Amino acid sequence: MADKSEAFDGILLSIATQHEGGVQDLLDTFFSFLCRKTDFYTGAGIQAAEKLLMEKFNKYKIKADQETAKKKAEIEERERKIKERREKELKQQLEEQQKKEAAEPKIKELTDEEAAEMVEQQKKKQEESSNEVAKVASKEVDSTSKKDEEEDPQDAGKLKPNAGNGCDLPNYRWTQTLSDIEVRIPLPKAGLRSRDLTVDIQKNHLKAGIKNQLPAVVDDRLLHDVKIEESTWLIEDKLTLLITLEKVNKMEWWSRLVLSDPEINTKKINPEPSKLSDLDGETRGLVEKMMYDQRQKEMGLPTSEEQKKQDMMKKFMEQHPEMDFSKCKFS
Repeated sequence: MADKSEAFDGILLSIATQHEGGVQDLLDTFFSFLCRKTDFYTGAGIQAAEKLLMEKFNKYKIKADQETAKKKAEIEERERKIKERREKELKQQLEEQQKKEAAEPKIKELTDEEAAEMVEQQKKKQEESSNEVAKVASKEVDSTSKKDEEEDPQDAGKLKPNAGNGCDLPNYRWTQTLSDIEVRIPLPKAGLRSRDLTVDIQKNHLKAGIKNQLPAVVDDRLLHDVKIEESTWLIEDKLTLLITLEKVNKMEWWSRLVLSDPEINTKKINPEPSKLSDLDGETRGLVEKMMYDQRQKEMGLPTSEEQKKQDMMKKFMEQHPEMDFSKCKFS
């Protein structure tokens, strides 16, 4: 019986592909044919026709439900593993930060000689840190460039985002959420006050550094516009200048802070799910869809739109197991 049915696969497939409206238009044509050219509705009666139709429908509905449940379980398992990995990484970072803070000496008043010596030491550390970051960045690019080129040539050479979805640079570190950006600049010594710093936040430009000390740590055009009235800065822990920039467009990830910075690969950004609770319903839905599509691309799986098309074709194929789709290509 199956072999006999396969004889019509070519014809049925040709008919199916000519229906731009998809399964809905195909079914409309099919039942119109049964009504006009056969006694399907009148032969054994409407109830018999409806019973036969539902028997066939429910037969393949069970298979479709089983496949959907299996696919959902696989996605949930992947998301669970990703979540566990992120939590482990965050826990390790927190433990390292706590150890580092515990090992740091308490702040004390410094003499001019001690302050000068600290400045020199800080410069040496910054130079060493700069060299180390350059080496790490170089290794990162080398180790991922081939893979990036295979995935998307446009992402070749871009850096992997840090734990805060930003970038760690020699003189400062920046992180981001969909709504804002935080820039942390280490200060050369403890005890500096607001009057000792220069911070100028413009709509599309940022300048920050030590007053009367050139060049500034940051002095360049921002990648995108920010809200000046909602952006702030302060001295954090007496040793860090913290600048918070409020994004104008809260639906995009920045690939760099300023135009002179190296780019990060925004496709590898992993936003924290807990941040979604701060968004309104419509925005949250868009963000969740964007995050889902991003994860699907990273795993080489179809996006939500692609999945929707595949599910529609899959249902059609399951409803017609007698058709041979093995040589068909679907986009």
